[in-house]
Amino acid sequence: MPYLAKIKVTLRQSILDVQGKAVDHALKNLGYRTVESIRIGKYIEVTINEEEIVEAERIGNEISMKLLSNPVMENYSMELEHIN
Repeated sequence: MPYLAKIKVTLRQSILDVQGKAVDHALKNLGYRTVESIRIGKYIEVTINEEEIVEAERIGNEISMKLLSNPVMENYSMELEHIN
């Protein structure tokens, strides 16, 4: 019974987002003056073939902390979706 883990990784608020600043600057140059700020992150989808949702959640959290994000600089969130 596979699950789809939808993982979002973003820089912590205290970390300067250089990519976000560059995009923000470019948007201002294009005339989008009402855009106040931009933060760039990553979106990752992982299929986890586990019977129990608790185990799929454990694996999703573990790989997010160990590989997909840098816990010192980034936060992550995860949603699990059952795949039929």
